[in-house]
Amino acid sequence: MHSVTSRIIVLAIAALPLAGCEAIAISALGGGTSAGISQALGGTVSRTFTASLPRVRAAALAALQRMHIDVRSTGKVEGGEEINAKSISRSIDIELEEISPNATRMSVIAKSGVLLSDSATGAEILLQTDREMAVSR
Repeated sequence: MHSVTSRIIVLAIAALPLAGCEAIAISALGGGTSAGISQALGGTVSRTFTASLPRVRAAALAALQRMHIDVRSTGKVEGGEEINAKSISRSIDIELEEISPNATRMSVIAKSGVLLSDSATGAEILLQTDREMAVSR
């Protein structure tokens, strides 16, 4: 019993430096690494899918619908497309960038208010899009 308690204490102390950096903490715990999600300083999370832009768009829209997030608008932008959505307390902007006919980068920023971004919600939208991609194969 003493050995288990000692291990828990050592792991807790080792994790303390990670408390201030969400991106490192997510990677250390395996949450961001396995999904291939990267995070920028502004709260934008992104991932590149090995799929065409229309396929990623369809999966993203299905993920938003499953999460009960209302799509406000969609449209073409230079190099790809964008999706603007709204939940109860978040505004969500998704950018789909065509890298090649079979590679699409998806970037998500979820904002709560004017200045606060919610990278956890953005990461969940990416994960749910990935799940939709797996279902549609």
